[in-house]
Amino acid sequence: MSKRKGVSAEEKRNRMLQLFYEKKDFFQLKELEKIAPKEKGIIAQSVKEVVQSLVDDNLVDTDKIGTSVYFWAFPSKAKHSKKRKYEDVSDKLDQSVKKLKLVKDKINEAKIGREDTSERLGILEEIETLKKQKEIILQDLQKFKDFDPEVLQKMKDEIKVAQEATNRWTDNIFALRSWSKNKFNIESEALDKQFGIPADFDYIDVV
Repeated sequence: MSKRKGVSAEEKRNRMLQLFYEKKDFFQLKELEKIAPKEKGIIAQSVKEVVQSLVDDNLVDTDKIGTSVYFWAFPSKAKHSKKRKYEDVSDKLDQSVKKLKLVKDKINEAKIGREDTSERLGILEEIETLKKQKEIILQDLQKFKDFDPEVLQKMKDEIKVAQEATNRWTDNIFALRSWSKNKFNIESEALDKQFGIPADFDYIDVV
């Protein structure tokens, strides 16, 4: 007889949220420890940890009334919470794109009568920093692929616009790498290794 597969932490979180959304009520922890195992297959010993992780992510609300602590969450909260997080991530991506534009301007200035190699290499370092920030932002964007159907298409359209903007700046990074190779006689492999640009660095596709 095969061993029963355990429930992952993320699945426990999803099941617990589903319980809150279905019940649309307020619960004490001890109540959840009785209900969750029966209705959602979450062992009682892990209920506290699961609920706390949802509270930490602002997906479940909590408050102390008298001497008792209550927890609750409604479907509308998840929608607004995800939308707010998406907007925060989009703002970060916009800031990254603006910084990359400034870098491009610096590159254009550096090409006009400036022969300071250290300055150009400094620009490459700044691009590498921005590239890492971009990857972090893109990882955050991936978290929003399971949005509420009512806002999913709009989110996808907005992500596509951000993706296209990011890929334009990826073009700039490739162009600068090629230009540096020809200008300073630096091999692409050496340049990538020096600035930690991975071999699979390429255009993104998150939609």
